[in-house]
Amino acid sequence: MENCLFCKIAAGSIPSSVVYQDEAVVPFRDINPQAPQHILFIPRRHLSSMEDLTPEDAQLLARIFMAAKQIAHESGLEQGYRFLTNTGPDAGQSVSHLHFHLLGGRQFGWPPG
Repeated sequence: MENCLFCKIAAGSIPSSVVYQDEAVVPFRDINPQAPQHILFIPRRHLSSMEDLTPEDAQLLARIFMAAKQIAHESGLEQGYRFLTNTGPDAGQSVSHLHFHLLGGRQFGWPPG
């Protein structure tokens, strides 16, 4: 998508703190972290949100989740972490490109704010 911030990050045309990448997934550090560790995981392919997912995306989701698990362990988050996505403006989605937040390094309450 031409004007998508996250598509530009995935393409490498906007600098970011990429922590890992492969042909399907690009995780990078959030510029406005909400925890000591806050990493965003995006698919290279543009999907606006979870609402765009189809059964054919199961492999992509598995790759995103496995990359998140690996990076969580490499980041020393064995005591726990959150991995979530916001879908739509009422949930707080601010960029219309599917992304997951890996948050850790502090204790979280429940229910979330």
